[in-house]
Amino acid sequence: MKVLHVYKTYYPDTVGGVEQVIRGLAMGGRAQGVAADVLVLSAAVKHPETLVIDGVTVHRYPTTVDVASTPFSAREARDFGRFIAPYDVLHYHFPWPFGDVLHALAGHRKPSVVTYHSDIVKQKWLKKAYSPLMNWFLGHVDAIAPTSPGYLASSVDLVPFRDKCTVIPLGLDPASHPAPDPQAVAAYRERFGERYFAFVGVFRYYKGLQYLIEAASHVAENIVLMGDGPLRGEYEAEAARRGLTNLHFIGLVDEQVKMDILAGAHAFVFPSHLRSEAFGLGLAEAAMMGKPMISCDIGTGTSFINLHGETGLVIPPADPSALAQAMNTLSSDVELATRQGEAARRRFGQMFSLDKMVSAYTALYRRVLAGSKR
Repeated sequence: MKVLHVYKTYYPDTVGGVEQVIRGLAMGGRAQGVAADVLVLSAAVKHPETLVIDGVTVHRYPTTVDVASTPFSAREARDFGRFIAPYDVLHYHFPWPFGDVLHALAGHRKPSVVTYHSDIVKQKWLKKAYSPLMNWFLGHVDAIAPTSPGYLASSVDLVPFRDKCTVIPLGLDPASHPAPDPQAVAAYRERFGERYFAFVGVFRYYKGLQYLIEAASHVAENIVLMGDGPLRGEYEAEAARRGLTNLHFIGLVDEQVKMDILAGAHAFVFPSHLRSEAFGLGLAEAAMMGKPMISCDIGTGTSFINLHGETGLVIPPADPSALAQAMNTLSSDVELATRQGEAARRRFGQMFSLDKMVSAYTALYRRVLAGSKR
């Protein structure tokens, strides 16, 4: 079976949660008879080109224009109908309005699956204009896969399409992550203390880091923030203005450093406060590493990964006081943190492994493919 993942961006241009999901599906599907390519846009190319990254074939088309983080490509629109001919199933990743346009241009001739990563939250003006196309697209694809029961239950946009929804949680492969280096782990604990907190993610508007900065004034422990993004400079300036010495912005790190820092951390803090944080792969990584988690109740997958009182603490969103209190609770109660971290590791193995995600999507591909042949 040949599958084409269709999305706006991918490695090496960007590194994020959706890219990680596509990579995992493309690489993990091989053992289950799924050969997957990736079709994306890139502002770095002037003509279509093909790369092979980690054994995955990536086709990149040049971006013609980018409106509100929505890239479009005239060349891809022209070629799409011909380009998809060799593939059995098209796998779109939502939201990306140009993907809807491509599906319309293709005449929806191919069996199609959509991973529903998130509602459109920030660009309300765009969503108002886009809603007719969005509803057409979701109505014409064969299957929709929200990433958690909570997101399916809370998404108003999915209400008309629930009969075609199959929840498939995102998954990670522990074997694809480097094992922590004991010497490096010890060095990070020496540098940041035995009970430091870790965060990893792209510094975007919905990550709630402004509330973490405010909470840090009331927390004695160090907080190590891994990642970069459009708001990093603003956050660093705010931390400096407040005179905070327990916040450490260490920028983008490679997988080895990330695993070492997570392994050394006492707990993981993930203050995303808006529904744009539809799942939270950073939480899944923390659970994989056996860390208790702090997250916000935003009606999405974050509270599916992190169960309050079992694998960590779930607090109200955009509440620095509650965030500080949760951090202080975990830092002062080692027994609680250890117990919740062990529960998080068990839940990861039960729910969020790459094998489970790949198997669920392979079954979904086969189902829509069989349905198209009736």
